[in-house]
Parts: sequence; C-alpha cells; structure tokens
Amino acid sequence: MTAFLRFSGWAALGLMVAWVLFVYFPSLLARIQPNTPPGFVRVENGWVYALGGLLLTIALIVLYSWLATLIVNRRTNRKRSFWPLVGQGLTHLFMFMVLIFAYYPVLQILAASFDPRNTLYRILPPASDNLLVRARVLPDFSQLSWENYIQLFDGIIIYPYQALMLLVAALCLLLVLVLAAYRRIIGDDSSDSRWGRLQGRSLTAFAILGFLLVVFISPNQFTGQGTEAKFVLWVRNTLFVSGITGILAVLLTATAGYAFARFDFPGRYPLLLVFIFIQMFPGFLGLVATYILISNLGLLNTFTGLVLAYSGGIISFGTWVYKGFLESISKSLEEAALIDGASKWQVFTKILMPLSAPMFVFIFLLQFVGTYSEFIVANLFLTGVESWTVGMGLRNFTTGQFSTRWGLFAAASVLGSLPILLTFYGFQRYFVSGYTAGSVKE
Repeated sequence: MTAFLRFSGWAALGLMVAWVLFVYFPSLLARIQPNTPPGFVRVENGWVYALGGLLLTIALIVLYSWLATLIVNRRTNRKRSFWPLVGQGLTHLFMFMVLIFAYYPVLQILAASFDPRNTLYRILPPASDNLLVRARVLPDFSQLSWENYIQLFDGIIIYPYQALMLLVAALCLLLVLVLAAYRRIIGDDSSDSRWGRLQGRSLTAFAILGFLLVVFISPNQFTGQGTEAKFVLWVRNTLFVSGITGILAVLLTATAGYAFARFDFPGRYPLLLVFIFIQMFPGFLGLVATYILISNLGLLNTFTGLVLAYSGGIISFGTWVYKGFLESISKSLEEAALIDGASKWQVFTKILMPLSAPMFVFIFLLQFVGTYSEFIVANLFLTGVESWTVGMGLRNFTTGQFSTRWGLFAAASVLGSLPILLTFYGFQRYFVSGYTAGSVKE
C-alpha cells in the first residue's frame, strides 16, 4: 500500500509538471499579440496565467505535503496533520519569491554592465524566442561584451612590485574562499582550529596587501583619456578615506564608551542625553557649519578635511553601543587586574579591548560602509577628477538628460561593490556578534 501511494504521488506530480510544460506555457506563448506597440510584448489575460501558476504551485505543495504525511503516518501508525508541512512549504515559497525580487535588480545591473550600447532604452524588443527575454523580464545575454569593464581599466600602469602584491593578495583570497568551503563541508565552525587559524591568517594577509596597494597607488599611474579611466583611482580614494575614518571611529568610540561605562564624573548623564538628541537630527543639517569650519582650517579639497567631517558621524551612536557592551562585562575582571597591580590604561588595553573585538569590527564596518557609499559631503568638499570618490564618479556617468552612460555606470557599480562584499564576507561573524552585543545587560 505504501509503495502504491508513493508511486501515485510521483505520478500525479509528473502529470502536473507535464501539463505545465506542454499545455500551459505553449498556450501562453500562443496568445502573444503580433500587432503590439513598439518595445512591448502583450499577453492577453497575462495576470490570469501568473495567478494560475502561483495557485498551481501552492496546490503542488499541498499535494506533496499530504502524500508525505500519509506515507509517514502509514509507517509509524500515527495520525499527524499535513498542514504544518504545508505551512513550511508556503514559507519557503514566500522566501524564494522575496529572494527573486531582492536579487532581480542585481541581475539587471549585471546585464547592463555587459551591454556596450550604454543605454537602457530599446525601441524594439530583443529578437529572441524566449517570451521573458522579449518582454525584458530577463536580460538579453546574446550580445555580451567586456567593453565597459575595459574602459574602466584603460591606461593603468602597474609596477612590477604592485603586480606581485596583487597576485599574492589574489592567492590569499582564493585560499580564504577554499578554506571557507572546506570548513563548511567538514562542519568546522571553530576559529581556534588549525583550518580556522589558517583562514584568519590568509584573510589578514589579504587585508594588509590590499591596504598597501591602496596606499602606494599614485595618480600618475592613470594615463587614460576619459574620466572613466580614473575609476580605480576613485576606488583607492574611497578605500583610503573610509578605512581611516573607520579606524578613527573605533578609537573615538572606544575611549568615550569606556569613560561613560566605567567612570562617574559631573555631567555624565546630560552628555549621554545629548548623544541621544544628536541622533534625532539628520546629518545634512550641519553641512553649512561643517563646510565653514573645514574652510577656515584650510582643508577643503583634501582627504584630511573629508575624514574629519566623516569622523563625527558615528561617535554618538557608537559610544552608546560600546557603553552597553562594556556594561555587559563583569567588573570583577578589572578589579582582579587592579589588585594585581595593573593600571586603568592596562586594564583597558590588555583586558577590555581584546574582549571588544567583535564590537570594534561592528563599529568599523558601520562607519566604513556609510562613508564608502556617501556622496553629498564628498561632493561638497572635493573638486577635481583625481580626488573623486566612487559616489562622485558614478554621478559623473549619469550627468546629462540624454547622455547617461548606463553601461559604464553598471560596470563601475558592480566593481565598486566588491570591496564591500569582501569586507562583509571576511568579518561577517564579528559583525553579527557585535550587532547583538550590548543588548543584554548582566
């Protein structure tokens, strides 16, 4: 009986899939109107077919859940309802649809980055037999070209020692990815294991080499004619400013948070309230005052002025978060160290700072990502193509109502997002632990 139920369930599933493939979609394709306006593909009652496909998927989930529960009940002689399994299936269906809608823009921008025509406007639909491609739901990958990416690297001079550093950094990154996949396969989640230590060292070596490459790149190495040839220089400027700003944010919030968490001084509580009130106002309200201050200091069109303008952005929030994290650490550790003869500074640097590594990574990433994608302040303080950041460079591709270079914009967006992706991938564990740290006080 169990074998018959299993066979009938798979047979019903196969019949439904065959109906969808050989009846549903052919009838959908047959309803394409030949005399549609230019650039459009119209399907008569298309919403009915879309809704029907969704309902059919739900019906398949219900059928599968019922058959699976029936087989399990036969084997275990129990009576379980199949509705919990239906709920799980519908949840997974909803999550799958959310992922499709979330990553759909990524697919479109990838397709645009390989399009050498630098435009998103098409008078006629693509010449394809695929309905989704003709309707521009899916990109047309029939004419892929690396032209946009080549333009971004045109005229770059790479010195031999930089090429060697780049090769070693690529090998370190490859080793990190291979070790991550291997550890996931063998189920090794400990950072103190042999493979975990090797992955951490490889990631550290990659970060150091990347920092050295950013520091030693010179504007004289970019000899391309167009502004797009300065793209790597823009990335270098952005990484330099974001990295220095993130380090300053960690240093400032660490000292301020420690002072508010462990010392009792006059005005402590009012200052904490001031930090909360500062978060109520958007940052651009202080742009005029910041601009006047940086101008009076003679730091306009310098990375120093931009770093100073960025550094105050996370101090209030970071101080509150780090203060809550320190208050979750027992004071007995510090008291024991003080009894052993350590000073307050030694307690902070040798005990609390190593324990605060996840929180420091969290604060650094918040500031790094925020400044990396920032545009308004950079556009206000910086002038000249060689001092632009990634955001200012992307804006350059979109200036002009009818001359927007969408292909270059998409290619630069894809490459410009890689440092953020690599940074989050390398510090994801610390970022998650730091995000939840300080929310529970012992």
